[in-house]
Amino acid sequence: MTDQSLATRPSDQPSPTREEIVARVRGLQPLIAANGARGEQDRRVPEETISALREAGAFKIGVPARFGGYETDVRTMLDVSGAVGEADGGTAWAVTLMNVCAWLTGTMSEQAQEDVWGANPDARISGVLTPTAEVVKVDGGYRVNGRWYYNSGSWHSDWANLGIPIVDEHGEVVDQGSALIPKSELQLEETWFVAGMRASGSNCLVANDVFVPEHRIFSVPEFTAGNYLSPFKDEAYYRSSAIPVLALVLAGPQLGMGRRALQIVREKAATKPISYTYFKTQSESVGFQLQIAKAAMLIDTAHLHAYRAADDIDRAAAEGGSLNELARCRVRADTALVLQNVTRAIDILLFAHGAGSFAETNELQRLWRDSAVAARHAVTLPEVNFEIYGKALLGRSDQITHLI
Repeated sequence: MTDQSLATRPSDQPSPTREEIVARVRGLQPLIAANGARGEQDRRVPEETISALREAGAFKIGVPARFGGYETDVRTMLDVSGAVGEADGGTAWAVTLMNVCAWLTGTMSEQAQEDVWGANPDARISGVLTPTAEVVKVDGGYRVNGRWYYNSGSWHSDWANLGIPIVDEHGEVVDQGSALIPKSELQLEETWFVAGMRASGSNCLVANDVFVPEHRIFSVPEFTAGNYLSPFKDEAYYRSSAIPVLALVLAGPQLGMGRRALQIVREKAATKPISYTYFKTQSESVGFQLQIAKAAMLIDTAHLHAYRAADDIDRAAAEGGSLNELARCRVRADTALVLQNVTRAIDILLFAHGAGSFAETNELQRLWRDSAVAARHAVTLPEVNFEIYGKALLGRSDQITHLI
């Protein structure tokens, strides 16, 4: 177990390297995996796992160094999520969403950041940008009523960034915004009854006449354009292109689940026969060998696209600018291809491994369900993202979304 002091270092000490952070998470994989079935049953990550990840600093990668965070980069977010995903997909999804919501909060006003991390440097944040709320403009802010599905990590967050319409004094909608609200002022409604990603705890958060001050609200169109409220312009991480970050991080758990599925099937191949054939082991079969090779190449290709996209985002942020529109659209396509390749690879691996993959005690069936559910997130759907990229490649003006 990593000493808690590693996760609460003074901000004037250097952050751990990507390799060090990932190594800490890998050291927790036996614990995360052992708690996987309980997390699925309880529909939330067990507190023992959350505590261990916190002590290892796994929730610090999106937090500014000013508050003792690691202030890393998108590539680190992918690798941390992937390392958790090798042990449990639902846990990885919760970690991913809370980390990217920490990054998002790091782009907000100085006072908003101080509200979250000033008194509690370990504060975690969930979020949903969809503006499913009603608001009234009042002195100093807004009064908010709303319901937001689905807040991954809802059981373990201290704050939530929740989409709202921004209205004027007459109640007319003038913008789309997001409001940062303490979890203590929200109700949690258990609505996450699903086939996969059960441990992610992606429940509904409810606000009943909650006051949100102006400094804890940002304009979503300004955010997507890269016009962030943070005054700390020297922090490269928080210059990263918004929608590419929010989309690409969802590939992290998939990378880990793909690697783990391939590992399981390869390890069993030397002793597992192919029923109703003369093959005493799967590894003897040329057909099986071809399936393994195809799956491995799909997973490798997923990594190449994910890392290319992460490097594009991180490089642009380090150079002080955001990605151009074509590059942002390509990140959406890269993300889609990652998910498409990993889900196809896992499908091939389950055919290769056989019907035993679907035993309730077999880890493969949970990987299959978790990957399949996560791959259907709206901002990662392949045909949608490929259309976005195709329109950008052709210079068309009829783009289908502003979330680029």
